[in-house]
Amino acid sequence: MKTVYLSLGSNVGDRKRMLESAISLLDGPHFRIRRVSTVYETEPVGLRRQGWFLNLVLEAETDLFPRQLLSRIQRVELELGRRRLKQKGPRTIDIDILLYGDSVIRSSELVIPHPRLEERRFVLAPLAELSPELRHPISGHMLAELLPATLGQALRKVEFRPVIPRR
Repeated sequence: MKTVYLSLGSNVGDRKRMLESAISLLDGPHFRIRRVSTVYETEPVGLRRQGWFLNLVLEAETDLFPRQLLSRIQRVELELGRRRLKQKGPRTIDIDILLYGDSVIRSSELVIPHPRLEERRFVLAPLAELSPELRHPISGHMLAELLPATLGQALRKVEFRPVIPRR
């Protein structure tokens, strides 16, 4: 089993429900969610003229291979109405693989660790909350050490914590 970290974000419709639905659909055979971070409301990156996002990071254990995990994520996104109409545009749900154990993967369809992980406060803050000692598999930096470089990016904690499915 590998420990993986996923980032979930939504800025269209009932954002809280979208996060909860994604968590519920992801959790299941071969993918067990262990922990979920605080939810943060964050300013959009890139295309600014859109609603703010609700973001979180989850930690899970999986025996899925990276491409199998990507396929599962894409099915969940489609089921929740994700349409890729405009790059960095509004989305019902966005799910990214941040880390897959300490693996480094570079292919045309998948890059792990996530290529912009170190630049995004909305990813680093919840990830460092879950695992402050976690190290970036390429740079070796503790992820919590990377946070100060992202201080200019707006985010605030939200008083909402999705439920982790239990069997």
